[in-house]
Amino acid sequence: MTNFARPILLAVGLALLTGGCSVNSAQQQRGAIKIDGSSTVYPITESIAQAYTKTQANPVEVSVGFSGTGGGFNKFCRGETDISNASRPISEAEMATCDVEGIRFYELPVAFDALTVVVNKQNTWAQDITLEELKSLWQSSAQGQVTRWNQVRSSWPNQPITLFGPGSDSGTYDYFSEVVVSGDPRSDFIASEDDEILAKGVGQEKNALGYFGLAWYDEFQDSLTALAIDSGNGAVAPSPDTVASAQYQPLSRPLFIYVNFKSAQANPAVREFVRFYLENAANIVDSIGYVPLTEEGYHIAWVNYQEGETGTAFDGKPQPNLTVAELLRKTKRF
Repeated sequence: MTNFARPILLAVGLALLTGGCSVNSAQQQRGAIKIDGSSTVYPITESIAQAYTKTQANPVEVSVGFSGTGGGFNKFCRGETDISNASRPISEAEMATCDVEGIRFYELPVAFDALTVVVNKQNTWAQDITLEELKSLWQSSAQGQVTRWNQVRSSWPNQPITLFGPGSDSGTYDYFSEVVVSGDPRSDFIASEDDEILAKGVGQEKNALGYFGLAWYDEFQDSLTALAIDSGNGAVAPSPDTVASAQYQPLSRPLFIYVNFKSAQANPAVREFVRFYLENAANIVDSIGYVPLTEEGYHIAWVNYQEGETGTAFDGKPQPNLTVAELLRKTKRF
């Protein structure tokens, strides 16, 4: 990403970042950076934070937690964090809360993910599942009623299903509810905002089914099988290639970081960290198992950030069937 790294060295000042506001950078102090939010985005941001710290002669503390996208936005819109990881766009309600609290923000896409439906490795009968079958299993009317595998597909065995899924503060929960269930899902499942807990849970229970981000499947694939998803045009397995080629729809989705405008204005370390993030995201995203944006994509994100383009390019809700190319067109109109 060096093609846009050079200009930023000439533009470390805040004039571009603040849309013309002048701040005496000599009076600024590099302070700690607080990050929270999505457990899906967590592996990316944590890896970048570790790499960033190693480059600093006098590193500041960069704390990266995860309380789910919704939980992260709650903290972000109260001004408690500088950056919020998100596996969906900020919602209308969250935007309203931020507005009341005077929190302006940058919305920066950093990767694409394949929301991945998994079963235990010992499961010998399920290799794929349709969107309609997923809906019949997860919709609220299925609670206490659809509890066995053969109720989802008659050829599957008459055995109980144990369901694992993200908690309601998770952006993955929101995305799945919007795109698959088209409403509130059932609540009788084992829930956690920590994707690692979900992956381990499915890996320990033969009759389990769950869903979370692709990187967590990659990490635990010795104990898990990812199901191919049939949305009407044949079953497609989740992978970086099927996401990049727009075949894995509608469960492909962009991942974001949201940056507090005032934090970027007041804390040079935040500006340095975001620059480092966008310069190095492609390699780190790829190594973790998500799908990096194109070089142009990271450049657009940087330009929006550098020119002070605060706000969201989305409509306050998850947008299914979005491709990498469409994301670039949307962010260009930011």
